[in-house]
Amino acid sequence: MLEGASLVSQPLDPTEAARRALRPQLRRRFYEQVLVEGDAGEFRVALDGRVVKTPARRPLTAPTRALAEVLAAEWEAQRDLIDPSKMPLTRLANTIIDGVVCSLTEVAAEVENYLACDLVLYRAGHPQGLVERQASAWDPVLDWSQTALGARFKVTHGMIHVAQSPRALRAARIAIPHDPWQLGAMHAITTLTGSALIALAFAGKGMSLAQAWSAAHVDEDWNMEQWGYDELALERRACRLAEMQAAAEVLRAFW
Repeated sequence: MLEGASLVSQPLDPTEAARRALRPQLRRRFYEQVLVEGDAGEFRVALDGRVVKTPARRPLTAPTRALAEVLAAEWEAQRDLIDPSKMPLTRLANTIIDGVVCSLTEVAAEVENYLACDLVLYRAGHPQGLVERQASAWDPVLDWSQTALGARFKVTHGMIHVAQSPRALRAARIAIPHDPWQLGAMHAITTLTGSALIALAFAGKGMSLAQAWSAAHVDEDWNMEQWGYDELALERRACRLAEMQAAAEVLRAFW
């Protein structure tokens, strides 16, 4: 008993204690049935007949039934507790409905800002293995942008800034969508990958989701292979992947 009591009274690992402190209080599931209602480009997710609301109290809607069905599936998948961290598409939809719809120009400008200093434009000078991996993952993105958009970007090695031609920037800028759902998804992919060109290539069917995700993590994968894998970093990466998949789901709805 004394030994057992001693074990029970031991303090939590500091990392685990911090995680618990940051965990939000989750709401218990209060609904039985999840349905999709509506038509004509506005499909609503309803819980027991009541439409779900965004944080700003707007209806949770989607432009296609297929997308609304995926949203509904996230709500259906919740069991005893509703865990927003496991509902990436719902979180993205909330962001689009409450934020992007009212700020199209500003959100498009944020995506555009990545073009001048895009991830795929700044390459390592060494080691050779990393140089080759970056070229293998990133050159196809630039080939696609030149072929599909008529945008030819310059590559540099190191962190010295290289000015891109106004023509290339303009051609890529024109490809940024104006529809709030597509724009919100592209913004999400841009920020998750650090590359507007990767986001544009995926949206334009120039690369698969797996290729886009891999291209965004060339440097990280290389470093992990050299120095070992970090569990917390991998957990954060898994969360980002779920967000990327949600954004991809939105863009696919318009293909």
